[in-house]
Amino acid sequence: MAGVRDDLLTAALAVFDQDGFEGATVAAIRERAGASNGSFFHFFGSKRELAGTLFLEVLRRYHIAMLDVIEPPPGAEEGIARLIRTHLAWVVDNRREANFLFEISRSEWAQDVRDARMARNATVAEGVEAWRAPLVASGELLPMQASLFFSQIIGPAQFVCRAWLSGRDPSDPRDHADVLIACAVRALTAKGEQ
Repeated sequence: MAGVRDDLLTAALAVFDQDGFEGATVAAIRERAGASNGSFFHFFGSKRELAGTLFLEVLRRYHIAMLDVIEPPPGAEEGIARLIRTHLAWVVDNRREANFLFEISRSEWAQDVRDARMARNATVAEGVEAWRAPLVASGELLPMQASLFFSQIIGPAQFVCRAWLSGRDPSDPRDHADVLIACAVRALTAKGEQ
């Protein structure tokens, strides 16, 4: 039965990507997954519930990718570079998933999974902080709130990725990695203060 659930999630991602959340129907998702109506409602009470489950699963995979690159803990500049490159590569390699995360996170019904999302975000924040805190203590990274630190790492990269996903900028986001890394290093490290 778990295979049917996974098939429904995979099908939903494709249908949401093609038709958007509002345009997607349970029937289209079931048809693409080759699942019966009963199978759908065995796993999910609604399209919104399925989308929330998918959102949390995609977010979990993204977080795993981000945490994997700072284990074992690299130095400040290397860690910044790895996080930015991983974010850019994940978006390009997982275009549907990234687009889904960006679009759905702005939806009003995303509140349905707000607490679970916050818990997942807290877990990744703890992992990043475990890498970052010793580097702040040693003076390699500038002291600042964790949210501000992460916004300097992901914010500019996110802007580039959203432009690519929307078609406003056809250039591969990974092509901007060196500039994004250089800017983040200047903003976040003691080296940048010199």
